[in-house]
Amino acid sequence: MTLSFFNQFASPTLLGIPLIAIALALPWILLPAPSSRWLNNRLSTLQGWFINRFTQQLLLPLNVGGHKWALLLTSLMIFLITLNTLGLLPYTFTPTTQLSMNMGLAVPLWLATVIIGLRTQPTHALGHLLPEGTPTLLIPVLIIIETISLFIRPLALGVRLTANLTAGHLLIQLIATAAFVLLPLMPTVAILTATLLFLLTLLEVAVAMIQAYVFVLLLSLYLQENV
Repeated sequence: MTLSFFNQFASPTLLGIPLIAIALALPWILLPAPSSRWLNNRLSTLQGWFINRFTQQLLLPLNVGGHKWALLLTSLMIFLITLNTLGLLPYTFTPTTQLSMNMGLAVPLWLATVIIGLRTQPTHALGHLLPEGTPTLLIPVLIIIETISLFIRPLALGVRLTANLTAGHLLIQLIATAAFVLLPLMPTVAILTATLLFLLTLLEVAVAMIQAYVFVLLLSLYLQENV
């Protein structure tokens, strides 16, 4: 029983071929493609409004140099939202529950922000390692602490996304298992448990969207420090 709870996080394979590639490509197929018509349908209009509002809100605190990242950050936001929410459907696989994939997204993007800071304004970028007005005796300790905190950032990005989605999926499966077990024994308690499961599912949909937004927002904050 314990192993079956964690089987949902194993990458599915068919004839020895991993199917995670299909899970990564499927969200892009479901999104409506732009058309050449003068007037779009309601879904395309809603999608365009959401993308414009999110991009405007994301780039508001950034300098002009950071606006080049608009397409990348917006695409990453939509990609993570669709992966997280589609993973809540039955008989599906959530690629963002894999720490290796999340770290593969977090490390290159974080490293790109650091490299941009070192190229464009190296003095300002290195100045983050030592706050102004630090006593002389604390300078070596603070430099070590700030350096460690700098390298922990991508790890925190990946672990945060993985832990939140993994915990939510496990909790949903535990409560669903309890509801099925209690149904023939205590139907009233099973109905209450199923109601709790429905509310938890709504919460997990919100968590899936919020975690995608937090991931991209933290990347934009790292970028803001280096442009």
